[in-house]
Amino acid sequence: MTLANLPPLVTVFGGSGFIGRHVVRALAQRGYRIRVAVRRPDLAGFLQPLGNVGQISIVQANLRYRNSIEHAVQGANHVINCVGILFESGRNTFDAVQEFGARAVAEAARNAGATLTHVSAIGADAKSTSAYGRTKGRAEAAIHSIKPDAIIFRPSIVFGPEDDFFNKFADMARMAPALPLIGGGKTKFQPVYVGDVAEAVAHAVDGKLTGGQIYELGGPEVLTFRECLEAVLRVTSRKRPLVSLPFGIASLIGSIASMVPFVAPPITPDQVRMLRYDNVVSKHAEKEGRTFAAIGIVPTMVDSVLPSYLVQYRPQGQFTKTA
Repeated sequence: MTLANLPPLVTVFGGSGFIGRHVVRALAQRGYRIRVAVRRPDLAGFLQPLGNVGQISIVQANLRYRNSIEHAVQGANHVINCVGILFESGRNTFDAVQEFGARAVAEAARNAGATLTHVSAIGADAKSTSAYGRTKGRAEAAIHSIKPDAIIFRPSIVFGPEDDFFNKFADMARMAPALPLIGGGKTKFQPVYVGDVAEAVAHAVDGKLTGGQIYELGGPEVLTFRECLEAVLRVTSRKRPLVSLPFGIASLIGSIASMVPFVAPPITPDQVRMLRYDNVVSKHAEKEGRTFAAIGIVPTMVDSVLPSYLVQYRPQGQFTKTA
């Protein structure tokens, strides 16, 4: 095979993360050459068996440093940014990673003549009270000012084997006497399967979607926070009371937990602020046809996947008898 006949090269920033690893798998199945750009290449070797020999390469890159971004993008036909953080730690702040980093990736893609796909989140808004949502919103605006043809995906809360939502509460239910209903558990989510998000990103790389659009990705059901926790308890065969926790108290707990060094806090004040607003696909996106329906993907039900990875949290694991 000559160089001219090689499959397109796709650089995936954050390819070893939760969403990123599924994106890498979807691209590998399509035959693309994949360059995974991560902070710790020594921890990303598990990605290589997802493709054929030599199909997936891993390089070091940090979104806080432009030169590493430019090196990772060099020669790529398409660039994907899956990097995002749920809480700040050291120099990995929302501003540095989600705004500066996203802008730097867009500039590098433009300079390399590559197309760009960016994974954002529902709730991205430059005027958000949450630093997470605010930096996501500013990043989107910067990306489209630099790369007007970039495709942006805003998923609702994403579930799958490595998620940090259902797994977190299932693990909590093993030891905690009760589960917290932050804000009364009324916040609405539209859980979206990570494999469906990865397929949407792959469709963008395939060139099947119109550039310059923002798509909102939500699953087939809208569930309240309470209903999500009830699903966790049902699937894990555990009985725990659900205790309402006012936003103010949850924020105070988050502030105290965030002061513990070297430990990921169970929740932060910024996450509490995000929970004050529903996390569902907007009516505007539905009206404009910028959802899964427009992409041609039928989203996956929560109950069809949740048992496959929450089984580990049952009292006797897979041997637990269920009704």
